[in-house]
Amino acid sequence: MTKTNLLLGQTLHFSGNPMTTSWEDTVRIDSAGGVLVAAGKIIAVGPASALRSAHPEATVHDYGDALLCPGFVDAHVHYPQTAIIASWGKRLIDWLNSYTFPEEMRLADPDYAARIAGRYLDLTLDHGTTTVCSFATVAPHSVDAIFTAAAQRGQRVVAGKTCMDRNAPEGLRDTAQSAYDDSKTLIERWHGKGRAGYAITPRFTPTSTPDQLAALGALWAEHPDCLMQTHLSEQLDEIAWVRDLVPSARDYLDTYEEHGLIGERALFGHAIHLEPRELDRLAETGAAVVHCPTSNTFIGSGLFDMAKLASRQIPVGLATDTGGGSSFSMLRTMAAAYEIGQLRGTPLHAAQLIWLATAGSARSLHLHDKIGSLTPGLEADITVLDLASTPAIEQRSANANSVWDRLFATIMMGDDRAVQSVWVNGQKRP
Repeated sequence: MTKTNLLLGQTLHFSGNPMTTSWEDTVRIDSAGGVLVAAGKIIAVGPASALRSAHPEATVHDYGDALLCPGFVDAHVHYPQTAIIASWGKRLIDWLNSYTFPEEMRLADPDYAARIAGRYLDLTLDHGTTTVCSFATVAPHSVDAIFTAAAQRGQRVVAGKTCMDRNAPEGLRDTAQSAYDDSKTLIERWHGKGRAGYAITPRFTPTSTPDQLAALGALWAEHPDCLMQTHLSEQLDEIAWVRDLVPSARDYLDTYEEHGLIGERALFGHAIHLEPRELDRLAETGAAVVHCPTSNTFIGSGLFDMAKLASRQIPVGLATDTGGGSSFSMLRTMAAAYEIGQLRGTPLHAAQLIWLATAGSARSLHLHDKIGSLTPGLEADITVLDLASTPAIEQRSANANSVWDRLFATIMMGDDRAVQSVWVNGQKRP
């Protein structure tokens, strides 16, 4: 007989996109709600009293006034960089050469790759993140490592082999043909198996020749249900480098577009310094961008223009960008997104921030029919937030005028101590 669990607490509900419609009309919190879970799925959501009466057989998990929300969805990460997170003082290109590439070469050892994959997923689960979209390294076994570790934990993960055939150390370079062949094999091995999804993954134009980008564009055309993830317009010196490498391109996005690497299932990390034509093409194609606020400030990239992108109806996800980002926490990432919004003159409300970290990121990954909201029929990934997890937050919470004030305090000051419980695919994490 299938076991049924009933989680009780304040319950977060989405009925629309608060980035394009008033948050008051699209997001609400039921102060005495519940979520019924069985066989890995959300069966029902509603008032606690009604669910208790209708399902007396359910095992009750009463979280009091903690907030039940969808598991956090981190839409752009580099799990191989786990061990070098918060390394001092480099901008993008120097960061890659000084920290990223040497560490990614260490993952040539399959045992080390497996240890880092497991360590990364455990750290993110501690912070309430139940789904990630990750770059691996050039080594195919690094993709096997993250998918294997995720399957052991029941997590939904999107990942792909990072492809680079220029401007990288010899130990991290592949070729146009091997990038195509290895990625195709990995798609056949993992895509759609259990909770795994594949993303075709050129790192970015500076490390992929036109031949490699063309090969990956051809592969995507053969497997259009995969995502395609890469980087776009992160730093000004990066954009200048792209201009030198591909002087015929209209702009940075054009270096991907020329090879078929743009479309509804494309995912572009950072996207800070966009040209008008790039904005037009992103909007026309339905491609998503991912805001990486702690990374953008930590390595000095710039201030993401959330309001402009939202006004163009461009899907936006939220991400830690481990390890250029300085935290594994989506709470800290939401706080940084708020701070950048303040600097832009367009601060985000707590309802918008929590939507970006859950339903918004799920939408950017085309997983909104599976995860990202507490909706019957979706997979039961649930994060329970204690809204008074530390003395500092507790005293602020006691003086809050609304549950939104309490949630905002946890977003701004919270860490893994705020994560009271995590349910992954219907199973309570030990």
